[in-house]
Amino acid sequence: MKKLERKLTLLSVVAISIGGMLGSGIFVLPGIAAVKTGPSIWLAYLLAAICILPAALSKSELASAMPTSGGAYVYIERAFGPIMGTVSGIGLWISLLLKSSFALVGFGAYLLVLINIPLVYIKYISLGFLALIMLLNIFGVKKVGKVQLVVVILSLLGLVSLLFMGIPIVDKQMLSPFLTNGTGGLISTIAFVYISYAGVTKIAAIAGEVKNPSKNIPLAMMLSLLIISAIYVSITYTLVGNIPLGELGNDIKPIHTLALILGGPKFAYIIAGIGVITLISMANSGVLASSRFPFAMAIDKLLPKQMTKVHQKHLTPINTIILTCLIMALVILFLDVEKIAKLASAFKVSMFILVNICVIVLRETAVQWYAPEYKSPLYPYVQLFGVISGFILLFYLGMMPLIAILLISIIGIIIYYTYGINASRTGVLKRYGHMPASYLLFRKKRNYTHLKELEDKEREELVHINIDKDAGVIVPLLGNELSPETLIELGASLNSKEKIQALNITEVPDQTSLDAFREKRPKTKSLELMVKTLSNRMNLNINFESIATHKLSDTMQALSEVTNIDWLILSWNGRAYNGIFFNNPIGWIVSHINSNFALFKCNGVMRFDKVLLAIRPNSKDSVKLIETTNKLCKYYNAKFTLLHVVAKDTDPKILESIKANANKELEGTRGNVLLVPSENPIETVSELTAEHDLLVLGTPRKDTWVTILFGTGKDKFAINSACSVLRLTIKS
Repeated sequence: MKKLERKLTLLSVVAISIGGMLGSGIFVLPGIAAVKTGPSIWLAYLLAAICILPAALSKSELASAMPTSGGAYVYIERAFGPIMGTVSGIGLWISLLLKSSFALVGFGAYLLVLINIPLVYIKYISLGFLALIMLLNIFGVKKVGKVQLVVVILSLLGLVSLLFMGIPIVDKQMLSPFLTNGTGGLISTIAFVYISYAGVTKIAAIAGEVKNPSKNIPLAMMLSLLIISAIYVSITYTLVGNIPLGELGNDIKPIHTLALILGGPKFAYIIAGIGVITLISMANSGVLASSRFPFAMAIDKLLPKQMTKVHQKHLTPINTIILTCLIMALVILFLDVEKIAKLASAFKVSMFILVNICVIVLRETAVQWYAPEYKSPLYPYVQLFGVISGFILLFYLGMMPLIAILLISIIGIIIYYTYGINASRTGVLKRYGHMPASYLLFRKKRNYTHLKELEDKEREELVHINIDKDAGVIVPLLGNELSPETLIELGASLNSKEKIQALNITEVPDQTSLDAFREKRPKTKSLELMVKTLSNRMNLNINFESIATHKLSDTMQALSEVTNIDWLILSWNGRAYNGIFFNNPIGWIVSHINSNFALFKCNGVMRFDKVLLAIRPNSKDSVKLIETTNKLCKYYNAKFTLLHVVAKDTDPKILESIKANANKELEGTRGNVLLVPSENPIETVSELTAEHDLLVLGTPRKDTWVTILFGTGKDKFAINSACSVLRLTIKS
């Protein structure tokens, strides 16, 4: 199967994005919207832009991590799984093609200004332009991008000319009262015009055809949103300042009416022509984006294979373009497009809510393959604002969102169980989004047999790969290590057997074939050379292997079952989410792996001469922690300090007892005891780490209802440490 070609430049992408918004949102809707809220219509457009900003930022991040055609469908499918992916893909596809159909029918009001024809022929003329759009899309997105650029420039010039003529003569008296229907009217208007900005995220659906997508997609979204919001706000301000509200209520060509007042019949004629071209442009970009949803779904085996066909010469998804245009033709001929478009718009708001949640899910679960080059600022507050504001807008849209979600969900589920039921994929949320409540609440360990659940290829990979099953330590290298050498050497310090297994593990999305990762890549070869050099230099017996997997957690579980390891050692960033709602691979390992394991947070120190062992209050593992730390210090020829932070008002006799017990535990070791009175243990430990090379911690054992529900979050001792940190979990 041929792949789509990356042809679209930044300028073309901005043009496509603006072309997706410069349509019914400004040429048709402002008149109807103005009646709902009055002169505050410009504020409604401004607030709508702010409400859609989180979705734009989230989609920019997601697109930089997954620059493939399909847009929001791909992100939702990866995060939530194929059922939700099917529902969202069908919903996004239908909402876009309905909105595009609405634009084609809506341009009739402007076309009537240009040519005197019977109203009955408008739909057939719309179908003619639809056929032209279909051919234009089949001939190639590069041509589409060039056409969009010309149309956008013409539209912007026409609208800017209206601003220069209209703003200086705005009648201030017409701007009062500012809110004709109160705050509720303003919010409902925000929800009504929200869809006007939906085109800003359309370009994510064609990420597979954008040059340098990690840079150009975020930049294009922000530029187009800034430009279009400035146009919307200023144009609507000019409208209500020059045309009485009573005349705007039933006007579906308000831009032409404004041009007629400001520049006379000839100028209005030109603006009507621009309106016709712009609305066609909107439909054009809608076909371009919407046709990629079924294409991406078919690649994921959620729709018939025929939908993956790419034109032999022009490299465009010909079958999905034709199907999209055929359905649009039926809509134009037989359906009340305006009402259905409103339902689809409500579903679009729901999709933007899910897009914001996608970023939260993928960041918090920290799946290895999610590595966006662009990251949304002010995370997670931007995403939470997008979710909350989205639900508010849905509420003010009334019953329509519920109807839209229900209908599209039923259609999507039917399609999934018809075509996608055999899709061997799971979403990130299903894999890492929860933790067994029985373990957390009742301390009962469940019997997991994840090895049996691995796909055939992955199980075969584990069975035949040259993994040393007699190694005492496994060091998984996941690609986020600051110093793989230090991690392996730490493994050697804890190893009680002769061999160490270093394993480079690459986790890829379920939708990506593992065959693409069979051959050794440059980074893998570099790691293998590093391990070999370290093995010779330190006289260590290290076996190195590389494996690709769809399910990192299952692979880790399988490794612990097919080997006889004592320790598993991983790189760490100080976070260990462990909750019912979200947890990441580290949080999963905390609850499932049977062996001892260590999490290492590297701060750049390669040798450890002074080690600080900070035992948490009420720890039951103090003896084992001391034994392990002493073993580590023997390897590095280092000394360690056993720290006890006590309350300032602790009775002197109790202090003596603590010190005596600690000295007894330290007999025959390289350690000494240090008691520090303090009311702030975190600050005290942080200050002391400045004088040490390594901080050794145990794993907190106590869970509260807060940590159970929302996760343990950051380990504050580790995050505030000035030196490297080794957090030990001893299970044997």
